[in-house]
Amino acid sequence: MFLKSAFIFASCLLAFTGYSQPGTSSTALPRPKLVVGIVIDQMRYDYLYRYYDKYQEGGFKRMLNEGFNCRDHHYHYANTSTGPGHASVYTGSSPAIHGILANDWYVPALNKNINCVADSTVSGLGTAKNGKGSPRNMLVTTVTDQLRIAQNFRSKTISIALKDRSAVLPGGHTSNASYWYDGDTGNFVTSSYYMSELPEWVRAFNAKKLPIKYLDKGWKPLLPLRAYQESTADDQAYEEGLDGNEKPVFPYKLASSEPDLAGSTPWGNTLTKDMALAAIRAEKLGRGEFTDFLALSFSAPDGVGHKFGPNSIEQQDLYLRLDQELAELFSFLDSWTGKGNYTVFLTADHGVMDVPEFLVNNKIPAGRYSSSEIFGKIKKDIASEFSEDFVKAISSGQIHLDKKRMKQKGVSVAAIQDVIRQSISEMPAVANVVNLRNLEQEPLTDLQKQLFRNDYNPKRSGDLLLVMQPHWIGRGKHGTTHGTSYNYDTQVPFLLFGWGVKHGETFDRTYISDIAPTVSALLHILPPSGSMGKIVGPALVSTP
Repeated sequence: MFLKSAFIFASCLLAFTGYSQPGTSSTALPRPKLVVGIVIDQMRYDYLYRYYDKYQEGGFKRMLNEGFNCRDHHYHYANTSTGPGHASVYTGSSPAIHGILANDWYVPALNKNINCVADSTVSGLGTAKNGKGSPRNMLVTTVTDQLRIAQNFRSKTISIALKDRSAVLPGGHTSNASYWYDGDTGNFVTSSYYMSELPEWVRAFNAKKLPIKYLDKGWKPLLPLRAYQESTADDQAYEEGLDGNEKPVFPYKLASSEPDLAGSTPWGNTLTKDMALAAIRAEKLGRGEFTDFLALSFSAPDGVGHKFGPNSIEQQDLYLRLDQELAELFSFLDSWTGKGNYTVFLTADHGVMDVPEFLVNNKIPAGRYSSSEIFGKIKKDIASEFSEDFVKAISSGQIHLDKKRMKQKGVSVAAIQDVIRQSISEMPAVANVVNLRNLEQEPLTDLQKQLFRNDYNPKRSGDLLLVMQPHWIGRGKHGTTHGTSYNYDTQVPFLLFGWGVKHGETFDRTYISDIAPTVSALLHILPPSGSMGKIVGPALVSTP
């Protein structure tokens, strides 16, 4: 009788204190049904406001008016390019830690460059040539990995982009699937790293032959040309234009027999959005018990930006159309998961420099250089000084030296650096050459040291780095590029909106490395293993 009374008393006490057996709680940890990460390839921060008056209400403006805006958001390392950008957004880390130094980098043991997501151990699915990709070169986890781990792999992560690196790296090591566009066939493909065969829904999507249908339409401006007052006049001599067209002017004819053209037109963004909607429906993302993740990268702005530049009507037209694509995506998510039940973040993998000729026309110092001429002179001067060329390779501005031979000949890295300094002294394009393995002793600003330090990986980086002058690029005779530590390449958007996000903005400086820990905090999960950023706390609603 006593034992029975004690049991009843204990049961009442547990009920009163709210305790329940593991797995029996009716109160689940609040999380969004779906997270959508959006990386726009080559979006400078100023595009949010440069075209603001012509954006519609449901795309960029919706994110600005309903979400949280980091107004001074920057990359925290120097080599601002696509591979490192996507890796850093999702790892909260930097090339020094996650190991993705560039889109490709030199490997001394192989004596050649490797692509950042190339993997010879896998097979391409949907293509034999362009499908051999995986995240194995990335040394740490991503926020997408951490979400899957936290939910014991009961949620889904799908990653989609035109470029292989832009799909593979955001998906992380544990992605259910990462899909990218094969410009040779016009199909979305993947690799055997993720699965043994393409899902039926992907094969059905490819069977629609959407690239042919879209390219057959050509590219006409969304608005009358006179309405693009935020951009320079059409037909600039420094614009590269598109294949099959005599001049870089609207309207453009696009050959449907060349599906690779999609990556340099707004149709590339349309294909990405179409593929995303197909993935959401087929994989039922956001409809399960656990939070799913969709990682999207819109790559077409990079293709257009390189050819035409950030002041072109072509780039403005592309962004106005991308704004419509985003509005369609958000409207679909409102009905699919329920408005307010999903979270979106948007950023970019790098910015871009104005076209040098545009700058010169407006009395701003700028120019172009020939990489082969600069590198050739450096190698020639070293060989002349030491009777031997100790340069094994120059990749992404990093100089890899043959230190074994240098040791045999009694030649130091400092001696090589001195010869290069003399060699570049009369080159207007080159600002400096720095010793990556001894940055603290270099005559650099504190900011420069930090940016170069975050780039430097002792097992993968070179020995010396050529630092170019602002507004100088090594890209042919047309268009522009990126990849420097200057503000036009480092400052990009960071917008959050939806579930768990406050409306507001901050003028405090934030960094790309802050994105993954902020999203991790929103999801109540451990940040990625190499995370070095901080949580943007003012952006988040307090939850249990």
